[in-house]
Amino acid sequence: MHRSRDLDQTTSANAQRAAGWTENSTSTFDPTRLFDVVAATLALVIFGPVLALVGVLIKLEAPGPVFFRQQRVGKDEKPFEVYKFRSMTVAKPEEQRETTEIADIESFQFTPRGQKTVIGRTIRACSLDEMANLLNVLKGEMAIIGPRPDEIEIVAQYKPEWRRRHSVKPGITGLAQIHGRADLTYAETMAYDLEYVDKRSFKNDIRILLSTFGVVARREGAR
Repeated sequence: MHRSRDLDQTTSANAQRAAGWTENSTSTFDPTRLFDVVAATLALVIFGPVLALVGVLIKLEAPGPVFFRQQRVGKDEKPFEVYKFRSMTVAKPEEQRETTEIADIESFQFTPRGQKTVIGRTIRACSLDEMANLLNVLKGEMAIIGPRPDEIEIVAQYKPEWRRRHSVKPGITGLAQIHGRADLTYAETMAYDLEYVDKRSFKNDIRILLSTFGVVARREGAR
């Protein structure tokens, strides 16, 4: 009887956290988390057929998994596994890239390395590869809006003041993504990320989300 009651309480607590209630008090509500859950769920329902087709095309074109998975740095610098639709051919062991050593982190611009597939070029141009991040949002590891999650080996080379970007959850899109995306240097990206952290609000999140649609439609900064 006690075990059943404990299980019910645990299930209820998990459901409350998923819906936006904080762990500290059921009287404290996080509208951003609720927005993330609702938006991610609606997006998966609306775009589900398209995403299913993308998965089928990825499997048909080249051997390998549908999803690309990689360890990234999340809120409070906790690592998590990010999901993306695979847009590259699967590298052979001898083709695996070595650790990224960056000579000048401030002027560094991230460029994907590897051979893109035909469907990969298409989904990257339309940012459909990042739609798999919605799974991370539902798991609570990411938000809809926030700084993009970076690779562990690159975060290790950050300037100390940049690490403040990890005080919020990483997002699918953010302030840097509507101001240049991959065309920005890391110094420019971090400036936008820290500005987002300092001025974060639900109103700004909505503005960034709406601006993202135009950026994606124009394929600005897509690589």
